Amino acid sequence: VTFCINYNLSPSDLVSSWDLYSINRQLELIVSDAHMDAFRQQLQSEQKQAIIEKEQGLHSYTDVTMEIDNEHEDAKEVVPSSPTVQNALSLESFDVTPITNGKTHSLGRPLELVTPFGQRKDKFVIHSTLDSLPTVHDVKKEQGEENSDDDVIKRVQPIKRCSLEIHGSQPAPGCRYMHDRIEDKFNHLEDRIMKYSEALVASQLYDELVDPSVASQKTIFSVGMICCEEEGRLKEKPIMLQSSVEHSGGQRVRLELQKLEQFSIFPGQVVGVEGHNPSGHCLIATKLIDYVPLSVPDEDNLRQTKRQAVAQDDQPADPSDISPDLSLIIASGPFTTTDNLFFEPLSDLISYAQRKQPQLLVLLGPFIDSEHPEIKKGALNKTYDELFRLEVLKRLQDYVEYMGSAARVILVPSVRDAHHDHVFPQPAFDINLADINHQITCITNPGIISANKAAAVWIFYPLYPTSEDTPVDLSLAPEAFRMLVIPDILIVPSDLTQFVKVLDVEGTSEVKCICVNPGRLARGEGGGHFVELNFHGSPDSSSASVIRI
Repeated sequence: VTFCINYNLSPSDLVSSWDLYSINRQLELIVSDAHMDAFRQQLQSEQKQAIIEKEQGLHSYTDVTMEIDNEHEDAKEVVPSSPTVQNALSLESFDVTPITNGKTHSLGRPLELVTPFGQRKDKFVIHSTLDSLPTVHDVKKEQGEENSDDDVIKRVQPIKRCSLEIHGSQPAPGCRYMHDRIEDKFNHLEDRIMKYSEALVASQLYDELVDPSVASQKTIFSVGMICCEEEGRLKEKPIMLQSSVEHSGGQRVRLELQKLEQFSIFPGQVVGVEGHNPSGHCLIATKLIDYVPLSVPDEDNLRQTKRQAVAQDDQPADPSDISPDLSLIIASGPFTTTDNLFFEPLSDLISYAQRKQPQLLVLLGPFIDSEHPEIKKGALNKTYDELFRLEVLKRLQDYVEYMGSAARVILVPSVRDAHHDHVFPQPAFDINLADINHQITCITNPGIISANKAAAVWIFYPLYPTSEDTPVDLSLAPEAFRMLVIPDILIVPSDLTQFVKVLDVEGTSEVKCICVNPGRLARGEGGGHFVELNFHGSPDSSSASVIRI
C-alpha cells in the first residue's frame, strides 16, 4: 500500500513491477522483506527516468543573480535539475531562473542529474596570457580568491559605459539569398585582384604590373590569386597564379616557390610576386608580398562606411571624452555540451562576467548549433527560435538587468546556427527586445564595430574555392568582405587551438593588431575556453588571458 501511494501505482502495476524485478534477479516466488529496500530503489529509478523522458526539452538554468548573492556557496558542485511540466511555456513565464545545486527551485522538484560538465574540478583556469608562452596554472577561482577586497570594491563601483558604433549593416535581416551567379563570382574575384594591385602600386614601393604569363628574362612584378589545379587542399605542386583580366586576360601560370626561404599561402589568397619567367610557362618567384598596405583606424577611414550609433543619447557629446580603455570578454559557441541542452557553459560564463563586470560581452555563434546531437535528432518540442529565446536571450536579459544600463552585449551569428539564415555573409539577429535593445546589440557576420575608439573586426573570408560547409553568396553584400582599415582587435573564432597574439603588420612596424581566437566555450561533454581582454589604447599596452571555463 505504501508503494502504491508514494509512487502513484495501481495494484496491478505494482504486481507487474515486482514480477519483472524478481524474474530479472531470479528471486523466489515468496515476497521477502529483505528485498524491499532494493525494490524501492528500483521504483524510484523507474519513476525518475519516466519524468526525464516526459519532460524532454525542458531544462533548468543556473540563476545568475542568485549565484552572485550566494557566492560563498559556490564551492558546492553545480548540478542541473529537471523542472516539472508547465502548460504555458513562454519567454515571459521565466521571470526567475532556478538554481541547479540540488535545492528546491521555482520550476519543480530537484532531481540529482549529474553532468560531466557539472562535475569538472578546475574552473576558470588561465590557459595562456598575451605575450607569454602557453602555460597552465591556477588563478583566482570562484570558490576562493574571487571574494577578495578588490573584487568587492569593483562590484560596488559601477562600470563605465563604452561608446559603441556599428560600421556597415549589410546584409539586412530578411534579405533574399541563393541568387549567386557565375558573373557575381567572377566580378568579386576580379575586384579583389584589382583592388590589391591598385593598393600595391599606390604605395610606390613596387614597379608597374606585368603579365606574368609572358616570357621575360628580366625581373618582373605581378599580382594574382593563388590557385590549384585540383579541388581540395593546396598541394605543393602545382601552384598556380591567376592574374587579372586587365593585365593578362585572366590566364594562369605555374608558380615556383623553391627560391623563397619561407612562405605561407592558401587558395584564394591575392599576393604580389617578384620574379622572372624565362620560358613563359613558369614564374620563378624571388619575393612574395602577402600583405595589403591598409591604413590605421581613424575617424576619416571609418566614416567611409555606414555607421549606426547604439544608444545615441548615451554617447559622449565630445569625442575627446571617450576613454581609450576597453574591457571585453569574448566567447564563441557552442554554448552547451553535446550530451544535453542545459547551456551550463553559458550560465557559468555569465556568472563570471557578472563578477568581472566587462564593458563589453562579445558572444559569437553558434548559439543553437545545427551540429548538436539533440538538434540533429529533431526531437525537440519547441522551435529553434523558441529555444534561442528561452535558453540564450533570457539569460542575457537577466545579465543586463543585473549589471545596469552600462552593460553592453554583442551577438554575432554563425552559419551553424539552426535558427538563422544559412548564408555568408549573414544578416544580424532580429531579436526585438525593445526595453534593452540598446544594451544587446546584434551585428552582421562578418562585421565591424568601434567601441571607445577601438575598431574590432569579425571574420572576413579570403578563401577560394570556399569550404563546402560555408554557403558564401558573393552577390549578397560584396562590400561586407572588405577590410578598409587595420583593426585594433581581430576576432577569428575557429576550431583550432585558442590564442591571443599581437601581430606586426609587415611594412608598418608601428602598426599592430591583437588577433584573438577564443576557441569554443564547450567542447564535447566538457568545457572549452574564452578570452578576457583589457585594451588600453594600443596592442602593446593591452593584456589578455585565455581562460578554460
